[in-house]
Amino acid sequence: MMLLNETLEERAAIAEFDGGQSRAVAEKIAGLAPLVMHPFQNTAIQTVFSALRSVNRIVLYLPTGAGKTILAVKIIHLGVQKSRRILFVCNRIELVNQTSEKFYKYDITHGILQGQNTRTMYASVIVASIQTIDRRPEILEDFDLLIVDEAHGCAGSLAYHRLFARFKDKKIVGLTATPFARGMAKHHDAIGGPLFEDMVIGETISGLIASGHLVDCDIYGPTEPDLSGVPIVAGDYHQEKLEEAVDKPQLVGDIVTHKLRLARGQQAIVFATGIAHSKHIVEEFRARGITAEHIDAYTPEIERKRIVQGFKRGLTEILSNVGVLAEGFDAPAVSVMILARPTRSLIRYIQMAGRVLRTHPGKTKALIIDHSGTCHRLGYPTENLPLVLDDGKPIEGKAQDKKEPEAKLCTSCQYLKPPKVTTCPQCGFKPERQSEVETEDGDLQKVTRRKGKDFSAADKARFYAELMWYGKQKGYRPSYALAAFRERFQAWPYNYRSITPATPTLDTLNWIKSRNIARAKSTRRTPQ
Repeated sequence: MMLLNETLEERAAIAEFDGGQSRAVAEKIAGLAPLVMHPFQNTAIQTVFSALRSVNRIVLYLPTGAGKTILAVKIIHLGVQKSRRILFVCNRIELVNQTSEKFYKYDITHGILQGQNTRTMYASVIVASIQTIDRRPEILEDFDLLIVDEAHGCAGSLAYHRLFARFKDKKIVGLTATPFARGMAKHHDAIGGPLFEDMVIGETISGLIASGHLVDCDIYGPTEPDLSGVPIVAGDYHQEKLEEAVDKPQLVGDIVTHKLRLARGQQAIVFATGIAHSKHIVEEFRARGITAEHIDAYTPEIERKRIVQGFKRGLTEILSNVGVLAEGFDAPAVSVMILARPTRSLIRYIQMAGRVLRTHPGKTKALIIDHSGTCHRLGYPTENLPLVLDDGKPIEGKAQDKKEPEAKLCTSCQYLKPPKVTTCPQCGFKPERQSEVETEDGDLQKVTRRKGKDFSAADKARFYAELMWYGKQKGYRPSYALAAFRERFQAWPYNYRSITPATPTLDTLNWIKSRNIARAKSTRRTPQ
C-alpha cells in the first residue's frame, strides 16, 4: 500500500530524510511482512465495521497476545484504500516507537506526532502520543477515524476526554485487553454521549487457549496472604506503604530462592513494587551468579533499549521493572513471571500476566510465581473476564455505605482504643505492623483453580438468567448479574450472556436474600 505511490527506495530515503528513522529501519522496509489474519481476527474486523454503522465510538476487546496491532493494521489498510485519514493514538513514547516499526513492517507509510520526533504530518496515517496531542492540539488536522491503543486508560484521562470531544462526530475504535475499567461507558456532555457506546468481543482468553493462540499457566503463591496493614488509595494499595512492606531482605531473598527452585535457568520478567525494591531484587540475583537487569520510567531510552534487546536475545535471565513492561511489551519466548508487586487492580494484574501467555515454539505453559497474594484475590488471569462496559454509576444491589472504622482492643492491656488510633492511650503500647507478604523458603504452593459447587452448565445458565431477570425488575445495571454470578461461582458468566432472562426460582431468591442480609450486616455501624 503506497500512500504516495513512491518506490520502496524512495520511501526509505523519505523515512531517513524526515529524521528519527534510523538507516537500519529504513532499509528493512524492503523486507515487508505478509499480513496473516486468523479467522477470529477477520470476524472481529467485520463486527467492528458493522458496529460503526450505528455508533461512533466502540471498544474492541481482545486478550493480550491476540494481535490487536495486527487488527489495527488491517483496519488501516482498508481505511486508506477508501482515502480515509487515520490517527493512531498511544499512551506512551515506547508504544509510539513500537507501533511505528510495526506499521513500516506491514507497509503503512505514516507520520509521527510525538514531541521532538514529530514528522511527516502530511501522511494519511499518523501515529501520535496522547501527551503531545494534548499539548499541541493545533497541529492536528481533521481525521476520519481514530484508533486508540490501550483504551482502558481513556476513562480516567482528561486528555482523552478532550480528544474525544474534539472528534465526537468521527469514528473511534478503542483497543484493549481490559475493557472493564470504571467509566468506560460514562456519559460526557462535551462528547455528546458515552465515552464508548458499544463493545466488540473479538475472542475470549479461554477460547484463545483452546485454539492454541495463547498458553495456559500454573501459579505458585503464598497460601494465606495478608496485606491488611497497607491502606487502599483509589482502589489499589498505597504505593509508598506497599513498598515499605515488601522491600525487605528476607522477602527479596525468598524471591530468588523460589525462582531457582521452580524455574532454574529460565528467563523471567519481574514486576517489582518500587525502584529500590526492583534494584534490590536484581542485586540479589546477581549475587547468586544470575544475569539480571533493572528498568523503570527514568531509565534513559538508549539504556532501556539496550537492556530490553539483550533480554529478548537471551543474554539476560532476569528483567526486573517498575510499571513499564505491563503494556506493549512483547517477548513471547519468556514463560516465567515473578509477581512481587501486590495489586487489587484486575486491569494491572491481567496486563502483567499477559506478558507470559503468548505462544512460542516449544512453550506449552506459562509459570507465575506470585509473592504478593494477588492470585488469591483476583484468581487465575486465564479465567474469562467481566466483559461489560462500566457507565461509572454505583452498582445497584450492593451496599454503598462505607464501613466506619471500628474501635479495637489493645493486645497489651485490653483497653478499647478509639478508631484509627494505633498507640494505646492507656499503656502506650504500639503494635508492630506485620510483614504483609512475609514468606519462608518452601512455603509457595501451587495454587489450584477456584471452583464452585458441582453445578452443571445448564444450572449456571439458568441461575444467570434469573439474576438478569431480578436485576432488570429492580432497575439494576447489567453488572449486578455479573457480580452476583461471580460471587457464587468464582467465575465470570461470559458463556451465558446471550441467554434470555427467566423468572427466579425460590432457591435463587433465597440466595439473593441471604447475600443482601450479609451485606447489610457488613455495613452496620459500631454502636456508640
